Amino acid sequence: MARIVMKFGGTSMAGIERIRHVAGLVKREAERGNQVAVVVSAMAGETDRLVQLCREAASLYDPREYDVVVASGEQVTSGLLAITLQGMGLNARSYMGWQLPIRASGHAAALIDHIEAEVLERAFAAGGIAVIPGFQGVTELGDVATLGRGGSDTSAVALAVAMKADRCDIYTDVDGVYTTDPRIVPKARKLARITYEEMLELASVGAKVLQTRSVGLAMRYNMPLQVLSSFEDVPGTMIVADDAIEDRDMERNLITGIAYDKNEAMITLFGLPDESGTVAKIFGPLAEAGINVDVIVQSSPIEGQRSALTFTVPKASLDHCLDALARHKAEIGYDEIIHYTDVVKVSVVGVGMRSNPGVAAKMFQVLAERRINIFAISTSEIKVSVIIDMDYAELAVRVLHTAFGLDQEDAA
Repeated sequence: MARIVMKFGGTSMAGIERIRHVAGLVKREAERGNQVAVVVSAMAGETDRLVQLCREAASLYDPREYDVVVASGEQVTSGLLAITLQGMGLNARSYMGWQLPIRASGHAAALIDHIEAEVLERAFAAGGIAVIPGFQGVTELGDVATLGRGGSDTSAVALAVAMKADRCDIYTDVDGVYTTDPRIVPKARKLARITYEEMLELASVGAKVLQTRSVGLAMRYNMPLQVLSSFEDVPGTMIVADDAIEDRDMERNLITGIAYDKNEAMITLFGLPDESGTVAKIFGPLAEAGINVDVIVQSSPIEGQRSALTFTVPKASLDHCLDALARHKAEIGYDEIIHYTDVVKVSVVGVGMRSNPGVAAKMFQVLAERRINIFAISTSEIKVSVIIDMDYAELAVRVLHTAFGLDQEDAA
């Protein structure tokens, strides 16, 4: 008997017929004698609808009230799945985040502090199936807290860790992790295995299969993680530790995948004073506002002139970012601020980069040959990211995928 967490995304829960299908997958695991906890997302498109309602109500909405609104989508699907499982004769019950409880701090992108598993242990002892809404927890003040977009993945992994599960299965609308988005590159290949670190980088730069925080949590606790399709009974992709992949396999694939992220807004501050502490004055208020900053480029001032700074933030944070900078304009001392939303971040990722120099040079050369201008660059040990014009997103992904030898030879 295994103890598993099954997580189902929004497309898997999009309507009663799909919820019935999910219930069938859960029933199959229960009939195998496994103890099962299920984490569900809101129906596809529902969270976007609720977020848009918040924005229409007020562009600078209160994060606490935002959480009250957007957490409701997962509450609906968890209840519907529990009802469906009960109709199949199974002992199923839904548990809201506050009922376990899932302790969290903050709002809109809260962090999980602790999950108390006693309720689940009692449910398993009674032969029950627990259905838990993803994406939500409860603060020490008793307020609903949400974990940020994609937070249901984090809920699932954290729950698996708390209940000492044997594995965490993430069911979605794709049958695994691919070298890139197969909708853009038909020759993209499905990966049988990928390291935690590679998946973490891919998730952080736009791959939509898993949320970044969920992969980091799985890596920290060495929780077996598997990506599977809700709609096809085929092998998925295992996310594993580095030592679970043979060295020769790591050497063979210089680059593991290409990712892109259209959820980027680029901001440039002109006329900054050339003095110590200026950068801290910019990013301090953004940190206080809970805004994540990604790529950063600072231009050195020409003698007698002032400098400029460019950085990117998620598009959803743009209004809050501009507001924070405007309120601190006198303190920062900039002359002008401009922003762009028609940009995309394209990244190449692979553990093979550690032992093979020249990846960045090759990437830049490939883009230059297609006359794709680079606005900003960010690197890590196994990743190179560039910010480019949105119009060139798909072209950049296709040419890089081919250039790094990731095309599947027998693809149509």
